[in-house]
Amino acid sequence: MTLATRPGVTQSFVILGVEGRKPEAVALLYVGAGGRINLRTEEGQVKFSARNFLPRSGGDFVRNGVLPVVMDAPSDQVDLTEGYRSSAAQAIDARAVVKELKKRYPALPIYVVGTSRGTISAAYIGRDLGDEVAGVVLSSTMFGSSNPRRQAPTLRGFDYARIKAPLLFVHHRDDACEHTPYVSAAKLAPRYALVSVKGGKPAESPACEPLSAHGFYGVEAPTVDAICAWMLKKPFVKEIG
Repeated sequence: MTLATRPGVTQSFVILGVEGRKPEAVALLYVGAGGRINLRTEEGQVKFSARNFLPRSGGDFVRNGVLPVVMDAPSDQVDLTEGYRSSAAQAIDARAVVKELKKRYPALPIYVVGTSRGTISAAYIGRDLGDEVAGVVLSSTMFGSSNPRRQAPTLRGFDYARIKAPLLFVHHRDDACEHTPYVSAAKLAPRYALVSVKGGKPAESPACEPLSAHGFYGVEAPTVDAICAWMLKKPFVKEIG
């Protein structure tokens, strides 16, 4: 779908099929890196990049009764900068999508889920939309590098207490990306729910890319199971692997 959100700007997203299942919640998914999923139509078929942890795990969300909705970058953004991911413009775009989803699925709670750089978007949207969303999930959160020469867009200094909705952190203990250290997630565990993950397949990508512990490679299914159980207010596994 494509919505007009701001003057001269459109926001596209894809609603994944639920294969005849009746969903109990909606997950609005924000990918990492530049925030693009290369959403397009080829020979009448919807196509998009599914390498990132969240769209790659679409079937696992569906299996758990959660409808996955994958966000693309808006039309005025080449790649999503930290400035956009923390901006009022992003909140306007997200609010328009949430409003459309509530029209389509009026009985379903809507959760915002981000991974890696997508956690910047999810955190700020959670803050800015308040009780318009049912909860926020941050996986492989961009806490920031301790190396001042290796900085990237992060949530350093973000006040998580300003997110009114329930908040869940999900992090792999062996995440080797320097911008997403597990120790930072562990420090937040006394205040917020945390799912800690171990194991998976040997990495087939660099440490900060999706086919590694950073992207829960090989442990997607149990990780998403825990996320969905939390969303549906069921008992969820806090230690995986």
